[in-house]
Amino acid sequence: MSDTPIYDIENLRLSFPDMAHKPLLGPAPRVEILKGISLRIPRGDVVGIVGGSGSGKSTLGRAMVRLIEPDSGAIRFEGQDITHLGEDALRPLRRRFQMIFQDPMSSLNPRRTVGAIIAGPLKLQGFDRVSGRVDQALDHVGLPRVFRKRYPHELSGGQRQRVGIARAIATEPDFILADEIVSGLDVSSQAQVLNLLEQLVRELGLTLAFISHDLSVIRRLCRHTVVLHRGEVVEYSETQALFDAPQAAYTRELLDAIPLPDLDQVWV
Repeated sequence: MSDTPIYDIENLRLSFPDMAHKPLLGPAPRVEILKGISLRIPRGDVVGIVGGSGSGKSTLGRAMVRLIEPDSGAIRFEGQDITHLGEDALRPLRRRFQMIFQDPMSSLNPRRTVGAIIAGPLKLQGFDRVSGRVDQALDHVGLPRVFRKRYPHELSGGQRQRVGIARAIATEPDFILADEIVSGLDVSSQAQVLNLLEQLVRELGLTLAFISHDLSVIRRLCRHTVVLHRGEVVEYSETQALFDAPQAAYTRELLDAIPLPDLDQVWV
């Protein structure tokens, strides 16, 4: 295995304009969301990114897959600096890092069939045997091939999320970012999707970053966990070590706020 991490993020800073305080004349002031984040994600790892609302976890994820461009710092993907790459240079790289979105109803085009949705990135990236690859992706996520003719509104929430996963793995990526993808599912569907992710990581050799506010999900799925607070990394460790002996006060607050009765005695 290569010693080069799949992601090497150094002193990453990102801000957005604060339109609520924009003066009548002149530009809006900027609010810093990410405040010098540095972390390395080893190849083949499953990393949880957790934090409260407004902590910057989704912003960090979107910067990692370059849906948004940082102000400064560095994002290196498999050793290549992608921090400020233009879209033309990013396009061939996008097949190697993919994202699964939180709400499949808003991220899946309601006018397109499941087959067309999965085929979209394949055609954009110039893959051959598109139809066969669509069938293969459906097989991987446990959906019947006849679903390729259905539309998103004809599927359950769990099935729609599986379509999102199928679209992400169809281009045979090295890295997948999953942003709160089980938060809108019932407990049974959550368990099925988590089992599927574990299986895909194992079978396809994926590296996975999993954003969630649910620490019980993070504990179940992730080998390492990054804790964000107000745009900064306050803790990054093996997941079990984080639950056994949290080092940061904010991590302790997060753990105390989640109903995990079997853990209450660990740090009392």
